[in-house]
Order: sequence, then structure tokens, then C-alpha cells
Amino acid sequence: MKIIKRSGVENTFDINKIIIAINKANKEVPETERLSDEQVREIASNIEKICLDMPRALNVEEIQDLVENQIMDKRAFTIARKYITYRYKRALVRKSNSTDKQILSLLECKNEEVLQENSNKNPTVNSVQRDYMAGEVSKDITKRFLLPKDIVRAHEQGIIHFHDSDYFAQHMHNCCLVNLEDMLQNGTVISETMIDKPKSFSTACNIATQSIAQIASSQYGGQSISLSHLAPFVDVSRQKFRRQVEEEFKKTNLKYNQDQINAVAELRVKDEIKRGVQMIQYQVITLMTTNGQAPFVTIFMYLNEVKEGQLRDDLAMIIEEILNQRILGVKNEKGVYITPAFPKLIYVLEEDNIHEDTQYWHLTKLAAKCTAKRMVPDYISEKIMKQLKNDNCYTCMGCRSFLTVYHDENNNPKFYGRFNQGVVTVNLVDIACSSKGDINKFWQIFDERMEICKRALMCRHNRLKGTPSDVAPILWQYGALARLKKGETIDELLYGGYSTISLGYAGLCECTRYMTGKSHTHPEATPFALEVMHRLNDACAKWRKEENIDFSLYGTPLESTTYKFAKNLQKRFGIIEGVTDKNYITNSYHVHVTEDINAFDKLKFEAQFQQLSPGGAISYVEVPNMENNIDAVIEVMKYIYDNIMYAELNTKSDYCQECGYTGQIEIVTDSHGKLIWQCPNCGNTNQDKMNVARRTCGYIGTQFWNQGRTQEIKERVLHL
Repeated sequence: MKIIKRSGVENTFDINKIIIAINKANKEVPETERLSDEQVREIASNIEKICLDMPRALNVEEIQDLVENQIMDKRAFTIARKYITYRYKRALVRKSNSTDKQILSLLECKNEEVLQENSNKNPTVNSVQRDYMAGEVSKDITKRFLLPKDIVRAHEQGIIHFHDSDYFAQHMHNCCLVNLEDMLQNGTVISETMIDKPKSFSTACNIATQSIAQIASSQYGGQSISLSHLAPFVDVSRQKFRRQVEEEFKKTNLKYNQDQINAVAELRVKDEIKRGVQMIQYQVITLMTTNGQAPFVTIFMYLNEVKEGQLRDDLAMIIEEILNQRILGVKNEKGVYITPAFPKLIYVLEEDNIHEDTQYWHLTKLAAKCTAKRMVPDYISEKIMKQLKNDNCYTCMGCRSFLTVYHDENNNPKFYGRFNQGVVTVNLVDIACSSKGDINKFWQIFDERMEICKRALMCRHNRLKGTPSDVAPILWQYGALARLKKGETIDELLYGGYSTISLGYAGLCECTRYMTGKSHTHPEATPFALEVMHRLNDACAKWRKEENIDFSLYGTPLESTTYKFAKNLQKRFGIIEGVTDKNYITNSYHVHVTEDINAFDKLKFEAQFQQLSPGGAISYVEVPNMENNIDAVIEVMKYIYDNIMYAELNTKSDYCQECGYTGQIEIVTDSHGKLIWQCPNCGNTNQDKMNVARRTCGYIGTQFWNQGRTQEIKERVLHL
């Protein structure tokens, strides 16, 4: 049996340490008030049994809470006071320098919580460790100086989650839609070097990837780019190649006509597109930002974003090449093609590509093949999105956050060059459990938690106020987000809907089950779940009116936080069947991963909640290997087009480096009760010797996950 020490290091449970600690307190009280040796052993045994019965490893603080409770159960209150006083004094000593042990355990790769905090960061790499070290200092400063104590307390208790506190000390925002069109067409500056408008498609691709790396290092969330901004440079290359080919014909004294020139030039265009796309894929994967990971970039593929004709056909050629290269994958250290985490791909389903007789149907078939092999692209329905977003269709940022519609001074919708200020998530399950099932009490606590969330979000907003454009020139001065002057603040971009700030929510499923006794998919329980969503939106609307800041409701993609929330719920309320009996809680509005429901019913049910989550949401269906059933993938895609705005299919594409097995690496329980990954073919359990890719919370992770998320992945049922 394992425990988690304060430093995050995993250790073996030792009952003798409990006995020693109790005896120390025992010796400090009069002999008449002491516990007997038998009582001390009984307390230690009870705690050991409780730990064994828990579905996860407890941390030291939780075990010490159990010790206090057990001593008080024996009515040994004097001893309990001594024990509590000892804990308090030790806590004061630790607080005097609270980050040292965390950082040291991190550097020695012994911090179990950090090792699996982010499924796309390798914590053994120096650059990642450097980022984590800075993060520990930032979190410490944030808790002690930058946030009100009650917000810190709410965060630590799992009542809310103040996202990305490891970056909060700096004046950084969350994620963005890069205005790549402005940067390419009007030039930009990278590392104090002027970059002019590119003279070819491949150069445009190179500038785009270099810009992405710089942008990713200046913020802590994901960034999205659109292929429509690269498409005009295909014709730039085409015209250049036509001139070159004609000159070559002239030099060789060969007879030629314009059709021959164009045909040869087109061959070179296709080769240029191939090289440019290859540059994007390999540079994005191999570039490393200052936080030690590949840029968290999303590529948007939307044919109707450009005008019909040559430009749209050129965009179609780029999309085709993007899909073909992703189907191939990238080589791992063994030279085997595997599924990369990035770039994430989003493909828009529209009238010109969703039916067999449409012009770009071949791209949709290719997208289906890519999904079956590599889990991407994700799919946006132009039809449904236009219904929900005032006749607009546009990409999300990072894993799922969507901007709200904003109109510029000419009343034209503007999406690129905009960003999200940050996220605070409310734990809906905690509200339910705190209410003890009393509906009036539930809404009272709900309102109290909304007030905490608003104040926490305003802390995020106020941290960005006054930020000079000089902190990230590529963002604020050279076109990625704005063209502000040196020394000018970004304040004007924080108001009036230009940027968003997100109220996240988690655990609607478990919240509803606690309050109604039924899953939120049950017709008798669904109205309550929808009422919660409406109340969350009402809160955002109220704050928006009060502050002139675009608060928006966001279906939080919990990763490590799903485990944190679950642990806190178990600590505060114990094990409640169907509510707190897992080491994870459910993302946003999602149907519980263990619930038996088919793909089409799941998408249809979740669509009504996605509509009420305008700040971002994504639905998924879990499917087996679909490489030999592309027709079924296409049927799901068609259903997405008609029924839901944004969805994805989760397939499996793993590789064991020990035996060469390709398929699904399994999750099993080891002798200590810990969930581990194991090759079903050779039994390999060394994570360094396998390549596993799973969609965790809107994006693909490849560096493994904490115990809570791992349990969630293990328990997912198939929907198809």
C-alpha cells in the first residue's frame, strides 16, 4: 500500500510511523489520561484498514486527519490537542520555506503528482523541470501574496479550481486565435528580426511555425491557426513556378505552350505543398517552447472560410496533404510510425463536403480514415455552429474554449487576434454534497460559490490590467493579437467582448445524481441538470453587465484536477456511491464514462448542454479500432453534422517498443493497488518503452496520467 508524502513523493505505508506519532503525544499528557499500548495499536490498525479500503493512495495530511479522528473517538481529548498542536507547529515550519522539498523531489524525478500532472510534458527533461520549478515558486507567491485567503482556501479544498496558478505571478493570458493573416500579409518581428511578407508557400509555413513557438512561449494556453491564412501563398508559389518553368523552356529551346507551363508548374506546386505541410508537422512536434513542451497548436481546416474558386481549391490541396501526413504519423525513436499529440486538427463539416456527390467529399473520406488511424481530426458542424453562433463558424482555442462573437468597428465579425484571459472552475459536486440534498440549500450555496468564482476571475482580469505590450512583443506589437505601440497597455483588449474570461464547471453528472438519485440522462433528472446550466449562464450574463467583461461559460477539460476534486470530495464527504466513489469526477456536462449509451444517443443528449456552454465544450464517442470500418466513422460524422456543434471520436493507437505490438495497451492493477499500463502481448509495464496516445480532455496526451485520470480512461465504455 502506498501513500503520497507532502513533497509529492510516493512511499510505502508504514503503520509504525503512526504508532510512534501517537506515542509522542501520549507521553506529553499525565499518565492517567494516556492511551494504552493496545488502544494505540487499535487506532493504527483502524487507520491501516481505512487506507486499504480507499480506492487510491492517501496523502500524509489525510492520514493525520484520520489519526486525530481516531484519538478523539477514544475520547482522549488531551492527547488529541497535543497531536493537533504538534501538527500546527510543523506546518508553520514548513510554511517558512514551502517550496524547497517540492522542487528537490521534482528535480530527482520523485514527485509522483508532478510526474503525471500534464500528459504532454516529460518531467525528466531539464526544460520541463525548469518550468515546473518556476511554477512551484509562482504557486507559492500566488497563494501567499496575490490571491485573497478565502479564494486560496476554496482552491485547496477543491471547492473551486484556480487554473494555472503556476503562471499567475506573471502577466500572462490563457489561449488565443492567432491572427496569422495579419502576420504573414503585413510582416512581423520575431526575436527582434523583421520578417517580411513571404514569397512562397513553404516560407509562409516556416514563418508560421516559428511564430507559433514564440507565441506559445508568451502565454500558457493553446493557440489556433487557420489554413485559410496560408492558402493565398500557394498561388504566390504557383506564379513563381510558372515564371521559372517558362524561363527553363526558353533556355532549352524547347517548344512549349501555356498549358504545358501550367502543368509542370502545378507539379511543383504540389511538391511545395507537401514540403510546407511536412515542415509544419515536424517543426511543431520538434520545437520546444520555454515551458518544455511542443507548442499546443490547433490547425483549423474550413473550406468555406475562403472564396470559391482557385483559392478554395488550393486550401483543399493543403487540407488533403495535412490529412495524408497525419495518417502516416511520425516516427518514434525506434523508427516506427506512431500517433503524435500535436498539432491538433479540426475539420469543418459543411454542405460542400458532407454528401457523396459534393465537390470535396474526397476530403471527408480522407478525414474519416485519419480519425480511424490517428484520433484526429475533431469535427465542427458548420450547420449547427451557425445556428448557435449568429450565423458564424470559427475555430476554438486549444482544447475547447470558444470565443463569443465580436464585431469590429465596421460591424464585421472578428475572431483572429483574440484571446481568453483565464479560467476558474466551480466543483458542482461539492455544492450538491454540501447541501445534503436540500434543493433550497443547494441554490443558496450555488450563489455563494458563484460569488467566490467571480472574485477569483476578477483577480485574473486585474492581474492582466496594466500589462505593457512590451512583455510579449510578438503578441501585442507585431500582429499575433494586436499592433499596439511600445509601452502601451493591453487594457483596451480586456473589455467590451474583445477577449473572454471563463467560468468553468465540472461534475454535472455526479451533482445531478446526488440531488435527484438519477443520472442526468434520466428524463426525470435532466431538467435539474439543465437548470444548473441556465443558472451558470445567468451568473455570467450578470457579471458581463456589471463589469463590461465577456464572462463566458466553459465546459472545463479537467486533467489532473479531476483527481484533485475527487480526493477533496472523499475527504470532505466520504465515499458516496455513484457520486464520490471514483478517483475522478466527470468533465463538464459529459455522460459518465461507465454509462451504457450508444454514440448517437450520447451526441444527441449532450448537444443540448453544449448549446448552453458558449465559452467552450466538446463531446466525444469512445470507439474500438475503426480502420476496417470507415463507413461507420462517416455515419458518425454525418450525425455530428446534423446534431451537434463540436465532437470527436476516441480510438486507440498504441505501440510497445519491447515486442513491436500495435493496438491497445491495457491498464491493470499492480500488487500495490496502483493502476499501471501493460502490453497485452509481452507484459511490458515500462512506460518509457511504450507509446500510448489517449484523448484526455479535448486533446491527445502522450506522457501518461495521474491515478484518477488513468482510472477514468480504464473505465470508459464503448459507444459504438
